Formats: sequence, structure tokens, C-alpha cells
Amino acid sequence: MLKIKVTFLLIIITMGLFAQTSAPKYSNEFLAIGVGARALGMSNSYVTSVNDVTAGYWNPAGLTRIEKDFSLGLMHAEYFAGIAKYDYGGFAAKIDSMSSFGVSVIRFGVDDIPNTTQLIDADGNINYDRISSFSVADYAFLFSYARKSTIPGLRYGANVKIIYRKVGDFAKAYGFGLDLGGQYDYKGWNFGLMARDVTSTFNAWSFSLDEKTVDVFEATGNEIPENSTEVTLPKVIIGVGKNIMISKKFNFLGEVNFDLSTDGKRNVLITGDPVSIDPHAGIEVGYDNLIFLRLGVGNFQKVTDIYANDKISYQPNFGIGIKFKGISLDYALSDIGDQSEALYSNIFSLRFDFNKIVQSKEQNR
Repeated sequence: MLKIKVTFLLIIITMGLFAQTSAPKYSNEFLAIGVGARALGMSNSYVTSVNDVTAGYWNPAGLTRIEKDFSLGLMHAEYFAGIAKYDYGGFAAKIDSMSSFGVSVIRFGVDDIPNTTQLIDADGNINYDRISSFSVADYAFLFSYARKSTIPGLRYGANVKIIYRKVGDFAKAYGFGLDLGGQYDYKGWNFGLMARDVTSTFNAWSFSLDEKTVDVFEATGNEIPENSTEVTLPKVIIGVGKNIMISKKFNFLGEVNFDLSTDGKRNVLITGDPVSIDPHAGIEVGYDNLIFLRLGVGNFQKVTDIYANDKISYQPNFGIGIKFKGISLDYALSDIGDQSEALYSNIFSLRFDFNKIVQSKEQNR
């Protein structure tokens, strides 16, 4: 377990923490995982259909569609055999009949990582009592506002997000970004647009390494990190969906999304430089607005097998949900393909929708 945690830490450091002033791929990638088991069961194909508290993440325009006055959402997931913890909490409320606001908090972290930089004392002796532990954690705080347009069927919204990333006492970063979103209903079809990091998101890294840690880095041939700025370039997600009532009890919801990244060539279905396009799709079948079955497919990648043959891999997802009297419990099984067993995850999310408590004049007397 110790080796696994150390290896995972090295991966994190290699991919992001020591990046110099630039716009690296997968910057702030923890914000691309997604929130809510409903969306994850549909392979994140949700920018058009979202109508609950998670709209603060997926598309703030959807906050105008929350069913009741207030909505509270929670989610927990674990990755890499439970080493990494991923948590989400969100709150949304109607301001009036035309507008809503929301607050979302996301944390992705690895805790209890052994710090062996002080393992050897000044006399050259190994002392295991000198091993301490620390956490690597990424936080995002999203503040959302949404409003219905005077144009029928059009809704729009925006996120202001603050990023905080911390690596024990060694390093920390602060970032700021802006998202814009819109939804439009036209002749039974639903369209969505989510522009993330529209002004680019800047993470300012600062490092605090003591002399002993610097000596260990130099002795092991590691680069000494310097204060730097990491830039997350914009990403645009376009969606189209349709909700069909099959009968009085059954309804069908389908949605297709296209993620347009601008940080250079990626290994997705449609590659380009600087724009690559990653399509994904999801469906939901509901019974009496009570029980829901969800399927999705995404994460298309071009891979080469052991026989040097090129092929397209993909990741299917599955989910179910129950909704009763303002309480929704959703489950998703993510990464059920053969991509990587380490990313196999069971994801649960819970949502509470409730109205204001209004007392009559007689009750107040």
C-alpha cells in the first residue's frame, strides 16, 4: 500500500505540480470528472438535460429548472482502490420565478501519504519515527447564478469559481475562473452550451521546501520546483437532447454531447490541434417519475493492441435512480469497460428538494 501511495503521489507531481508557466493538457482535470450519479450513469451527457442542483457544475442555466424552492445534493466516490477520495456538495435556491443561484464545493484528495524526506537523520541513520504523513487535495468552490430569458425557452447562467490546491506543507495554489452556460428548448428539442474557463483559469503555485527536503530532491535527481503559473484553457461542451413520453407511465430521455478542448491534440475520437472533439451519449428511461434506468457511452480513444492493430476503445456506464417525495437516490457504475480496473468505481449521490415552510396567520398567532 505504501508503494502504491508513493507512486500515485509521483504521478500527481509529474502531471501538474511542477508545471512551469504554460497551458498544460489536463490542467485542473479533477474538475472534468463530473458530479452526480445521474450524470455519470449517462456518461456525463448532461449539459442539456440538467435540471437540479448539479447544474451549478454541469450548466448553471439549468438552475432555473429546479423543481422546488431549495435543492441540496451530495456525492461520494473513491478511485484507485480507495486511495483517492472524491466528494461533492451543492446547494441551490430560487430567487424568484425568473432566477436562481447555487453554491458547489468539490474535493479530490489523497490522504495519509507517507513523507520520507526526513527518514534519515543528521547522523545518517534510518529512523522510521521520522516518517510523517500529508495530504494532496484539490478544492473547487463554484458560485452560480442563472436566469430565464424573455425569449421563450432560453435560459442562461454563469459560474465564478475559486480553485485551491494543496500538497501538504510543500506547495499550494490559488486559481480563479469563469464559466458560461445556456439552454434552449425549440420544437420539442433541447439544446445546451457550456463554456468552461472562458477567460482561462490561472493557478498560481507557490512552493515551501525546507533545506532538508531540497537536499533530498537534489540527491535523488529530482527537479527543484519553482513558483509558477498554470493556465487552464477554455473548453466548450455542446449538447442536444430530447425527452419523449412513451406512455402515461414511461418516458425516454436521450442526449448527445460534444466536448471541444482547446489545449492541443488529445487522444479522443476526433483529434486536432489545437481543438479536439470528444463525443459521448447517454439515455435515461423513467417509470412514473419514480424509478430510472440509465446507460451511457463515452471516453472513445484510439489504441493499439498487442498485434499492432489500431482500434477504437470506449467506456460504457450504467446507473439507476429512485425518486420519492423530494428525495432522490442515484447510483452509477463507472468505468465498467476493460480500460483499467483501478478506476472501477461505485458512485452514490443523494438529493433533497424542498419548499419553504409557509405558516398561516392563524398558526402565527
